[in-house]
Amino acid sequence: MSHYCRQLVFLIRHSILRVYDMMEWENWSGSLKFSPAQFVTPDHEEYLRDIVARQSAKGGKIKLAAAGHSSSPLVETDGLLVHLNQMKGIKNIHHNGTATLYAGTTVHESNMLLQQHNLALFNTGDVDVQTLAGAISTGTHGSGRRLQNLAAVLKGVRMIDYKGDVHDFNDDKNADVMKAMRVSLGAFGIFTEITVAVVPLFQLHRTEMFTDTNTCVENFEQLANVNRNVDFYWYPRSDETKIRILNEPGKGTDQFHFSYYCRKDEAGNVGEILPKKRTLKFDEMEYALPWEAGLSCFEEVRKRVKARHRKNVAWRILVRSIAADENYLSPHQGRDSISISLHHNAGLPYEAYFNDIEPIFIAYGGRPHWAKKHNMRSTQLQKLYPRWNEFHALRKKIDPNGFYMNNHLKEVFEK
Repeated sequence: MSHYCRQLVFLIRHSILRVYDMMEWENWSGSLKFSPAQFVTPDHEEYLRDIVARQSAKGGKIKLAAAGHSSSPLVETDGLLVHLNQMKGIKNIHHNGTATLYAGTTVHESNMLLQQHNLALFNTGDVDVQTLAGAISTGTHGSGRRLQNLAAVLKGVRMIDYKGDVHDFNDDKNADVMKAMRVSLGAFGIFTEITVAVVPLFQLHRTEMFTDTNTCVENFEQLANVNRNVDFYWYPRSDETKIRILNEPGKGTDQFHFSYYCRKDEAGNVGEILPKKRTLKFDEMEYALPWEAGLSCFEEVRKRVKARHRKNVAWRILVRSIAADENYLSPHQGRDSISISLHHNAGLPYEAYFNDIEPIFIAYGGRPHWAKKHNMRSTQLQKLYPRWNEFHALRKKIDPNGFYMNNHLKEVFEK
C-alpha cells in the first residue's frame, strides 16, 4: 500500500509519465514503511532511461519497487522509487522455447498470458503475486526435488544501468554474467524486459492430506524422490502436518503406504493449481538448508517452537525441496536444498520468534531467502557463497558508484 500527497502528470510524445510526491510506501504485510522523495510509474523504457540519467547526474538514488510482497527492505530508499506496473505483458513469443515479457508483469499474469499461447512457466511458488522479474532477482522458488528456483527460467535480460544506458545480456553471449544476473537483488540496474524459458502448457493433479508429523518426516525424502512437487505444512499448536503432492497426470504416485486423513484431490493447469490465494497477510523468515541437513534442522526447529512459541504462533511452518543451480547468489547454489519458512500474522511482533529460530538455521548451514526477514551480514554470507567475490567484482564493474545500492544492500554486501 502506498500513500501519495501530490501527483504530477507529464505528457511526453503522447504517453503519460506519472510522478508522485510521496508520503509513505509500505510493503504487503505492512512491516516495512519508508518515505521516498518521489514515486514514478513510467510506461516506456525511454522515459525510464531519462529518469535514471537525470537522477544519476544530480547524485541521487533510485530503487525499484516490484509487487511489494518482500519482507526484506530491498527497495527502501529516501530517493526516487520506481514502479513498473505500466510496463507489463508479453512482448514476443520465440521459436526456441522462450518468451520475452516486460518486467512489470507478475508471475500470475505471466502464466495467464502464456496460457493463451498454450505455454507456461515450468514451476511457480506458493504464491504468484510477485513480479516475475522480482521473483527471479531474489531466487524465489516453488517445491520439487528436481526443480530449480524461478531464477532458472531467465535466459536473457534487458537492463538500464546507472547512466541510463541499456544493455542486453543472454546465455549465449554472456553466460557468466547471467549467473550473476539471475539472483542480483536489484543491485546491477533496472530490468525492463526479461526473456524466460517456457514449456508447453500442462496440467497437474494435487493431493493434500493430513498425517502425523513423525510419519511425514519419515516419508518426506521418498515422496520427494518419486513425485514432481512435494511440500508440507507443520501446525505447531496441533503438531499435525498437511502434505501437498503434485504430479502430471499418470506420473508419480497416488498410493501412500502410511496413515492419513482428510485427503483432498484437485486438478488444473500449472499456473492455476500450484499457487495458493492468500487472504491473510503475514511476515516471513526462510532459510535454505543443505538437503542432507534439512529434516534434522526441521526437527530442532519443531522442538524449539513447541517449547517456547507454541502458544503465541498460530501460523504453520512450510517445508519444501529445491534442486541445486549454478547462480552466484542463489540460496540453492551448488546444493540441493530443503527450505524451512516461518510465518507470523502481519501486525503482530515477529522479532522474538524469528530471532530465536534463526540461529538454528545458521547452525545447520542455512542461507537466507533474500526477500524475507533475516539478520545475516556480509561477513557471514560470504562464507556461504563460493562465487561471492565474482558476483561483487561484476557488480562493482556494472555499477561502480553504487547507484542502485541502499542501506540494506550495504549491510548484506559490505558490512
